[in-house]
Amino acid sequence: MARGIRVALLDLLVERAEFGHGGNMEILFPLAKRFSTLEVLLLTPQFQSANIDERAKQNAASELIQLDKADVPTWDDAFPFVASPTDFELQQACSGEVTMQRVALPSADTNTLEKWLAVNSVDVVICTGSRRNVSMWEPWMDGAASLLRAAVALKLPTLGICFGHQLLCQALGGDVIRAQSRTDSVVELELSRAGSEDEIFAELSNPVCLFTHQDHVVELPKQAVVLGSTGHNSLASVRILDEQNENLPIWGLQFHPEATKNRIERSVSLGHISVEEATAFEREHDGAAILSNFASVVAKIHT
Repeated sequence: MARGIRVALLDLLVERAEFGHGGNMEILFPLAKRFSTLEVLLLTPQFQSANIDERAKQNAASELIQLDKADVPTWDDAFPFVASPTDFELQQACSGEVTMQRVALPSADTNTLEKWLAVNSVDVVICTGSRRNVSMWEPWMDGAASLLRAAVALKLPTLGICFGHQLLCQALGGDVIRAQSRTDSVVELELSRAGSEDEIFAELSNPVCLFTHQDHVVELPKQAVVLGSTGHNSLASVRILDEQNENLPIWGLQFHPEATKNRIERSVSLGHISVEEATAFEREHDGAAILSNFASVVAKIHT
């Protein structure tokens, strides 16, 4: 088993107990199984106050700033604020200690956030989905985009999911637009040659993936390759490359590998999605295998 690991997770769907917090747990489970300890820095820049943001910028090269409720005045109380959340199932998956803490993300430039990642010994960066839209840019997204550029500069294993995929591509010079209608479906991903050889899709010749989105990446960053497409989305999965066109351990996935059937069923019971909406997601998909493959790549790098 690999050593302990620290993950910086842009927690952008926190107000949804199942698709948000629950989805985070599905992303983290495979990492917890492969590392002796797991520490997660939960970042919610969409809720941060100007005061805590300024403090975080002043301390970006020296220390983490843990959040309390007063630091996130626009917090959506549909999911209660807890400074150090716990999850029994996640703890059970890990042989050692699991800790999670909500910390401030400095809304700063890429160089500053490179230092922030390095000083705080971050090993992995993950950006989740969101109810916000890259095509409808908000000021807090500047800092989140800088974080993803910093992760690329440092060649850290990084995974962008749905909004995270779009933000990653936009941050690196791609383009995102809003379609006339949203897509809610579970369909097969048609892999490119690069995709069929990529570790993220290991042992998955025709991965089945769950999509729910309206924004689309329509132009790739210069240093990226398409791994998979669908009839409605030609840039549904990408991998980021370095300046020599070598693969970096950095992926963008338009689909939601974390949206397991159990999470969908619980979301219906909580009233977060309707029974009618859930019928679009009845087909089983390969998200768990894709997340496991990502965790395996991380474990190889950090063993």
